[in-house]
Amino acid sequence: MKTPVWFPQSFFARTLWMVLIVVLFSKVLTLVYLMANEDVLVDRQYSHGAALTLRAYWAADEATRVHIGQVADLRPVAERDVPPDEYHWPYSDIFQRQMQAELGEDTKVRVRTHPAPAIWVLAPGLGPSWVQVPLYAYPLRGQRIWSVLGWFLGIGLLSTGAAWIFVSQLNLPLKRLVYAARQIGQGRNVRLPVSDTPSEMTELYRAFNQMAEDVQQAGRERELMLAGVSHDLRTPLTRLRLSLELLDNDSELTDDMVRDIEDMNAILDQFLAFIRDGRDEQVENTDLAALIREVVAPYNQQEETVRLCLQPMPVFALRRVSIKRLLVNLIENALRYGGNGVEVAAYLSGDQHAPYVVLSVLDRGTGIAPEEIGEIFNPFIRGDRARGGQGTGLGLAIVKRIASQHGGIVELRNRKGGGLEARVSLPLGLLLPRDAGKGAEPSNTPALT
Repeated sequence: MKTPVWFPQSFFARTLWMVLIVVLFSKVLTLVYLMANEDVLVDRQYSHGAALTLRAYWAADEATRVHIGQVADLRPVAERDVPPDEYHWPYSDIFQRQMQAELGEDTKVRVRTHPAPAIWVLAPGLGPSWVQVPLYAYPLRGQRIWSVLGWFLGIGLLSTGAAWIFVSQLNLPLKRLVYAARQIGQGRNVRLPVSDTPSEMTELYRAFNQMAEDVQQAGRERELMLAGVSHDLRTPLTRLRLSLELLDNDSELTDDMVRDIEDMNAILDQFLAFIRDGRDEQVENTDLAALIREVVAPYNQQEETVRLCLQPMPVFALRRVSIKRLLVNLIENALRYGGNGVEVAAYLSGDQHAPYVVLSVLDRGTGIAPEEIGEIFNPFIRGDRARGGQGTGLGLAIVKRIASQHGGIVELRNRKGGGLEARVSLPLGLLLPRDAGKGAEPSNTPALT
């Protein structure tokens, strides 16, 4: 059955609502019971006391009756002075029934709350006149309702706070699991603490830690395999190039073969760069503007091939080599597809609470089809239809991974007038992993707390 739209979607909200509904439902039942029964109990008790007082009043002699009247504030009233009755549910009926049961079936009762709460009782079997009995010591129903409602709301608020704390503690292990899963998805090494975990979550945490260990081991084996393959391929490629150089043949075919070998070496470099994603690189405070000038300098030796537009920026923590690789990949990509109209810009953006650095590489090439932008960051995916088919398809994947390791994001935007902008946004308070600068060995793996 499909979950209704209005139903809470999170586990935390569902558990909280369940606890609150149970608590509030029990409080409503308690309130209804008290309101239905408290009136009966209190009103009957008060009526019984008033009836006993009236019996004593009429049974006493004249002097004693005056004394009782003064003590209980009873006052005989002529019938013409008795005010008309007011009906107040349910205690008007309770007074009437209780007085008739104790003073006789012909007893009459009138109840009024204004100007002063009181009842007027005529019991022909006891005395000839009406007697006014004050109700100033009697808790009126309206006052009782507000008092009960106040307690009800107070208890409801306390119950809500207690339920919030209780459910938050229940939901904390799930939040840890969600956070750890996201960290694993970003290539970081995390382990969940099993010792201080509820017993229901212990097995789940153990399974997650085992999965993380298996994923890490598989990654290490993959890196070793690809690094070994790349290393083994370099040796025959080097021999091939050396043999071509020794042929002393200036034919165009020889030049093409040399270029192919150089392209194969470049492809191997990309594979190695993708495998060695920079997680083991130390973080250091870096002047990003100086780093950009250092990277761009080789491209502008003969002429200004890459134009710079840099604003003053503070020094902040970066993985220096990784950011250089990110810049080189973006600039090479722009030069390959954008010709000489390449620009590199860097500036501060955001507000004082969340400042970040924007690093943009712009070109005036053919751009990328909008439907390809979402997939172009995936490994081995190239924008072939728009930007040609050269390369391995790893350059932008490496860029995205490096930006993610620095807590940033990468966006590709087609420019007005043609061309592409690759925009990298890096927060100044970098969201680096907790094991930044450490190796990938299990002994250095932190646990989430």
